[in-house]
Amino acid sequence: MLILAFLLVVLGSCGVLTYFNQMSSYREQCKTNLRDVGEYLENLIAADGEDFAQYQAYFLEHYNEMDIPVGADEYVSYRENYERLFHAEYPGKTLGVDIEFDDLSDEVKHAYLIYHQVYWLLTFQEANTSFDLSYTYYILPDSETESDIYIIDGTYLSRADHIELMAENSLYGKFDHPQGEEAEYLYLGDQVSNERDKYGVKWAVWDSGQNQTEFQTWDNAFGKTYAYYMPVIIGGQKMGLIGTEIDIASVNTAILHHTIRQFSFIGLILMGALLLMMVFINQHFIRRIIELEAKVMEFSKTKDSNVAGEIRGNIRGRDEVSSLSEEVAQMIEEIRNYVNNIVMIHQELDAAHTNVARMSELALKDGLTGIRNRTAYRQETQKLDATLSDDGTEFAIAMIDMNDLKKFNDVYGHEQGNAAIIKLSRIACDTFKHSMVFRIGGDEFVVILLHKDYANRERLIQELQGALDTLQRDETLEPWEKPNAAIGLATYDPEKDTTVEDVFRRADERMYQRKKQMKPKGTCR
Repeated sequence: MLILAFLLVVLGSCGVLTYFNQMSSYREQCKTNLRDVGEYLENLIAADGEDFAQYQAYFLEHYNEMDIPVGADEYVSYRENYERLFHAEYPGKTLGVDIEFDDLSDEVKHAYLIYHQVYWLLTFQEANTSFDLSYTYYILPDSETESDIYIIDGTYLSRADHIELMAENSLYGKFDHPQGEEAEYLYLGDQVSNERDKYGVKWAVWDSGQNQTEFQTWDNAFGKTYAYYMPVIIGGQKMGLIGTEIDIASVNTAILHHTIRQFSFIGLILMGALLLMMVFINQHFIRRIIELEAKVMEFSKTKDSNVAGEIRGNIRGRDEVSSLSEEVAQMIEEIRNYVNNIVMIHQELDAAHTNVARMSELALKDGLTGIRNRTAYRQETQKLDATLSDDGTEFAIAMIDMNDLKKFNDVYGHEQGNAAIIKLSRIACDTFKHSMVFRIGGDEFVVILLHKDYANRERLIQELQGALDTLQRDETLEPWEKPNAAIGLATYDPEKDTTVEDVFRRADERMYQRKKQMKPKGTCR
């Protein structure tokens, strides 16, 4: 036990020291990577020079007039449109040589702005993907309002998403610049409040125009990240800040992996030393202990307390093994007095384990329907999130929202409302036999479609809707015996989904659209 304790202390100390050493070195590496990406983007912007300055100035005045599709994945067509308009109005002329930007028509300026906006969005997105970062963007800090205006925003929020974000987070509603509620167009020119006393690193970079010497830590609606800022200066004038961010969880995971590797190497060395020590111990102690073990095994089989006398007869000298033999002999003489207590303790422990297992199972079940509940859904999405980086991950999410639950409760009573919920859950479980069905709210169900159900997802959705429609046509049933529901289906797309929540939101939006279609005209939700 002393050897084991020593080994554990040494391994634990080495593990802690290795972890903190890795944390320091890896954080510096992350800072270097973030700085390198920022310098790369800053060099691109500096190379654009006055063109970028014109683009930024025009953007700040006219971003509300720009309609850029959320799925824009190339800029060539936008450049060709700008060049076509320019040459049509100013044949034979060159921008900046024969004609200045301010002299262009509004239509040409607008095409110029959209082309540059898409180009820079894609450039920042490519840098973000290539260097495995969480977020890259370009902002213009406003010292007077202590806020940031996002000129190049890597979040790719649609106008509809931004309205939802403002409703959930007050930081995004203080500077509201409505541009519509379309889901297909990007929201541009987002302005977010970021106080100086809370985000001092970022403001120090902006005020000084010098690169930062430490991380800026963010914890907002987009998660916890480390950020690095680099000022953009064109013609001696500060234009804005390039921000590069990396997810804190991924940094900590990488540090942990490095620590485990080094810890394992140290552990192997210590284990080798332990084995050499055990060879010595075996020669002087283990053989005698084996003899003692044989007597103990004999007692365990025969329950004959006379073995204690035989053990005492083999005691030689005054060392630890001799002391152990005497203690064992005394233990054998007393052990029968403890057998009944030990059996009883084991029975109580088994009963406790059974109760714990039952409680764990109940914690993941919905008390009304017996299917999985919101807690179980969160656990499954966490497991599924961990697999999203693996190639070949396939799943879909179906959002099911029962209609008229309030009516059932108000008109027929809560018991009938519960009956409708139970029946809808059974229909969903019968339809999606190979998938997990969860009740995450009073009248809300979620299905994670995998494997065979994923392959047949469209057909299964039709079958579920058909089963509900059949109930509606059955006039022999009571109203609560034929529940109806709106269904939304979304399939995981690795190109645009980074979490299961992204897929869930699309399924929820489609369910909500379906619910609006199902409601009679003149009604409201």
